[in-house]
Amino acid sequence: MSAPRPSRRTVLAGSAAAVALAALPLPAPARAAPAAARPYRWRNVVIGGTGFVTGVLFHPRVRGLAYARTDIGGAYRWDDRRARWTPLTDHLGWDDWNLLGVEAMAVDPAHPDRVYLALGTYAQPWAGNGAVLRSEDRGATWARTDLPVKLGANEDGRGCGERLLVDPRDSDTLWLGTRHDGLLKSTDRGATWAPASGFPAAPSATGQGVTLLVAAGRAVYAGWGDGGGTGPNLFRTADGATWTAVPGQPSGTAARVPVRAAYDRLTRELYVTYADAPGPNGQADGSVHKLATGSGTWRDVTPARPGGADTFGYGGVAVDARRPGTVVVSTNNRWAAVDTLYRTTDGGRTWTSLKESAVVDVSETPYLKWGGESPKFGWWIQALAVDPYDSGHVVYGTGATLYGTRDLVHWAPRIRGLEETSVRQLISPPAGEAHLLSGSGDIGVMYHELLTASPADGMAANPVFGSATGLAQAAARASYVVRSGWGDHGNGAYSEDGGRTWAPFAAQPDIARSAPGPIATNADGSALLWSFVHWDGTRHPTHRSADNGTTWSEVSSFPKGATPVADPADPTLFYAYDTDTGTVYASTDSGRSFTARATGLPSGDSQFKLVAAPGRSGDLWLSAKGNGLYRSTDGGAIFAKADSCRASFTLGFGKAAEGADYPAIYQVGAADTVTAVLRSDDGARTWTRINDDAHQWGWTGEAITGDPRVYGRVYLATNGRGIQYGDPA
Repeated sequence: MSAPRPSRRTVLAGSAAAVALAALPLPAPARAAPAAARPYRWRNVVIGGTGFVTGVLFHPRVRGLAYARTDIGGAYRWDDRRARWTPLTDHLGWDDWNLLGVEAMAVDPAHPDRVYLALGTYAQPWAGNGAVLRSEDRGATWARTDLPVKLGANEDGRGCGERLLVDPRDSDTLWLGTRHDGLLKSTDRGATWAPASGFPAAPSATGQGVTLLVAAGRAVYAGWGDGGGTGPNLFRTADGATWTAVPGQPSGTAARVPVRAAYDRLTRELYVTYADAPGPNGQADGSVHKLATGSGTWRDVTPARPGGADTFGYGGVAVDARRPGTVVVSTNNRWAAVDTLYRTTDGGRTWTSLKESAVVDVSETPYLKWGGESPKFGWWIQALAVDPYDSGHVVYGTGATLYGTRDLVHWAPRIRGLEETSVRQLISPPAGEAHLLSGSGDIGVMYHELLTASPADGMAANPVFGSATGLAQAAARASYVVRSGWGDHGNGAYSEDGGRTWAPFAAQPDIARSAPGPIATNADGSALLWSFVHWDGTRHPTHRSADNGTTWSEVSSFPKGATPVADPADPTLFYAYDTDTGTVYASTDSGRSFTARATGLPSGDSQFKLVAAPGRSGDLWLSAKGNGLYRSTDGGAIFAKADSCRASFTLGFGKAAEGADYPAIYQVGAADTVTAVLRSDDGARTWTRINDDAHQWGWTGEAITGDPRVYGRVYLATNGRGIQYGDPA
């Protein structure tokens, strides 16, 4: 499952005092000449998947050509020769963050090089409209059409069938199903779009709209998710102009929402999976039906359901193009017994569950053991495909990976190159075996010895977290690391070996269970500050521990919900930034009490970030998004605005350039009109853009850090494309 992106709805505004600060000169360290700009090579830190793969599509006429879509992490093309996925949408920039979610994709059977994507992560009022990308070279380059409607690739129903389809009669004609605006049609290969005339279903407030589009011979079928079980939910056109409800279609709770459909051209039968809700959550009932398209006869071919509390719907469906009547379907939202795939070779008369005989190998992605458990066959299984050239080659997506088999018995992740993590925290230790520690949504904290392999120890355990909310290392004691997050067996933990192994805090404040927030440790690891923020934004008093989490006391003078920041050189100093009032607070007694220092700084956005420069006491930097970048060299008493920077969204530090006596500074920000990844080697006097137009990854405002051991190396958190790291080429 994938964490939703934080809202960017807050209006940025600086106070009068903050505006006055803009006239102050930026205190500068001894200046070193900036290094000449060099191109960067960008790669993923390998984790392996970690997000919801919502669709997989083999090309019907090209062996080895396939595409995958994700809910927040873009689209990919399978490179059969290299056995890995190639990302296709990394070029989407900061302003297009809402387009990293892929609602649907389509290929043209008659023109193998053509591929289409319908993009749009959220259909909420605060999100931008969707867009269609179209390519004539398998996604190497794209043309774009902005839509007048919104799409919802990270909303309920995101695992439903492809809502985008090339018409089987005419390659120039495309169909696009939307959630709120009915069915759209293009007659110029996606360049322009208009409402499809004659489509009889009217959208409702549920926001599902068209759930699937599928070609069956020369006809097109459309699933409809807004009927609520009271009206037809499957429509058909034979001529591209007249749409009618399919006669005799199933009804009732188990067939309330058509989820996916697949056409067996060898038997001329259409298989449809149904559920009582669109999923991926909230399904308790479902069914599988097939339609003989020639005679119009329906048949219920649902696999036998177990009794008791084992409730679920049905999700994926795929036919074997080489063997008539051979079909695979998936259960979905089956938590009691875990989801499975059912396979039939006789058109649905009998089914065999593939889970019981499965041998699952996750050695390439150990995090799938979830802290030591046996790997699960899967959950949230809605993406499902059978290779049209190999009956034994089946792949299916889950909430965390993409599994595949070549013999229907041995299964392993088929995920190389596809990274969809939503990353929240990054630490690059100054010494030790780990090159990187990361905290992410859904998969907690990881210890990266290598950047090119999924961490051998998987997710940090004892306890296992779902999503990490805090990660901090003692600056003068690198072996000591603390973390916080959402967990069933504790919400905070510490490590004495740099983050390789962990132990839970002996105790935790009661509020930690429902509102774990960011955590910090001072320079020598003798004091902890833990802030508490509920998922709905409610903020609670911060607590302090001076005995490694054995006892905790409330710090009433700390601004509620703020992120604690430790001074990297003086263990008696902590800082905090109150984003409500634009006030910096400081503690000189190891976090026992806080007093206000600078006031009148930018306010009104919880994503403003206060960062301490490594190895220096009182050297603080404030990333204030569209208000720019500020710096203090006196522990937060006075801040000056950097006139070299128009916007700053997140900021970090790395090894200094040769001859420089100040660390390299990295940020996601804007020195001019373009929001980009920037580096400064001269204390923020000047900036060099180090990413390029092909490497932007949408929204990247959560975390960034340089490597303290390797000059020029930078690690970047993305919301859906994992951890990117760059080195000068």
